[in-house]
Amino acid sequence: MPELAVDQLTAADPASGQPFVEFRNVSLAYDETGNAIEDITLDIRRGEFIAFVGPSGCGKSTFMKLCTGLRPPTAGGVTVNGKEVTGPLSITGMAFQNSNLLPWRTVLDNVMLPLEIVQPHRSRLRKHRKEYEEKALAMLEKVGLKGYENKAPYELSGGMQQRASICRALIHEPELLMLDEPFAALDAFTREELWCMLRDLWQQQRFTVVLVTHDLREAAFLADTIYVMSKRPGRILESRTVDIPRPRSLETTYEKPFADLVLSLRTRIGAVRA
Repeated sequence: MPELAVDQLTAADPASGQPFVEFRNVSLAYDETGNAIEDITLDIRRGEFIAFVGPSGCGKSTFMKLCTGLRPPTAGGVTVNGKEVTGPLSITGMAFQNSNLLPWRTVLDNVMLPLEIVQPHRSRLRKHRKEYEEKALAMLEKVGLKGYENKAPYELSGGMQQRASICRALIHEPELLMLDEPFAALDAFTREELWCMLRDLWQQQRFTVVLVTHDLREAAFLADTIYVMSKRPGRILESRTVDIPRPRSLETTYEKPFADLVLSLRTRIGAVRA
């Protein structure tokens, strides 16, 4: 399997005040139809949980490709940890709307897949496989999948598959986790369960998170900062700091400050769509 990641970036001092992710006047045009996103400037702090919301096609997922080095910008610059992004980063984990678990691999083997790709784990895996397996099993237990490690993906429910997918995204201890509508295909109760799972994992490890979602309640429940984007070409119209204290429980979502924030976001995006 080809190696997909460039060298691991050296961790910056969190106390230095330097943004962990920086976008400076970034635009990306896919073809002659014009920009997908245009003139994006923002900073993300180390350990911050941000969310992007906006109408379909506004460039939310494009931001993730730029942030992880899967696409170079056509204008402006992207830096992560003080270094320009010039290719795919090994410090990144990703999870999507579909779990994309490989059907011929067990749950455990799916979770361990990044260790076969990302350095330095790839070089250490053969010698330290038992240690890595124990780590993966502990992570599966943490998300409620103890006893399912030898199951095939088709034997799991959609919510269980997505739990495994998030374990796979975190197994190599990424500093930056990218989530592209990871809970959109799930029923409401399962979705809320996974919000709480992600909340707990983030509070324990404090990796930096970029969440793309159409669910305004999800953004308000999980994020520190919410960015509202325009229609294509996507621009950042405003940012909202979520002042609701942590840790947040599901009961919080029925309280007035939460409801007011969600209604305000909905009104803003409704105006954008109109």
